[in-house]
Amino acid sequence: MKKENVPQDMSSLGKVTKEVQYATDGSGKYVKELSSGWDVKINALDVAWKDIEARVTGARQQVLDGAASPLLFFMEYRLMDLGILSDYTGFWKWQIKRHLKPDVFNKLSEKKLKKYADTFNVSVEDLKTMTIHED
Repeated sequence: MKKENVPQDMSSLGKVTKEVQYATDGSGKYVKELSSGWDVKINALDVAWKDIEARVTGARQQVLDGAASPLLFFMEYRLMDLGILSDYTGFWKWQIKRHLKPDVFNKLSEKKLKKYADTFNVSVEDLKTMTIHED
């Protein structure tokens, strides 16, 4: 692709970051060119974010219905799975699975709740109530 043809379709990330593309200059040499976005990629990211939003909404509803603990909501919100949460907290995966049960979660010690809250960057009270404070 020629340098002047590098896509510059503005995306939501275009204001925050740019992507390096390789293109040819006037003399045919490859050069780095910054791109603020590309429609195809923008559409794919939009679909992915809508899926994530749906998962977060579903997790919130499961907690409200009493089928899961607030950990599920924060795992989805912070894009974590059992392995990642285990690595951050030091809890075993099987322990986290147990903590995903509301009755088990409600009996967790303050120390364990604090470890989860710190991992999700919220207070213990916010952890219990699924409260998010946007920065």
